[in-house]
Amino acid sequence: MLTTAVIFHNALDIAEIVRQLLEEGWEIEPEDLAHISPYLTEHIKRFGEYSTHELGIQPEAYDPKLNVDFSQLREQDLTSAGLSTAA
Repeated sequence: MLTTAVIFHNALDIAEIVRQLLEEGWEIEPEDLAHISPYLTEHIKRFGEYSTHELGIQPEAYDPKLNVDFSQLREQDLTSAGLSTAA
């Protein structure tokens, strides 16, 4: 369960960074995002001490929408798989 929570937190952080880059005018290609994984482990202390005093803090609402057009990536995958249109 802890691993799932860490992966979800990393996914939220990645989405926030992508939003910030888009707001700054960076062009984000779907191919770039395809190489990012939320399963990062270098910042985790598996056997460290963890504080739980923050558990009572209400998190901000999460916006799952990213303004990145993935249709080109989907079309490229379909073409490379020998399919011309989606079912």
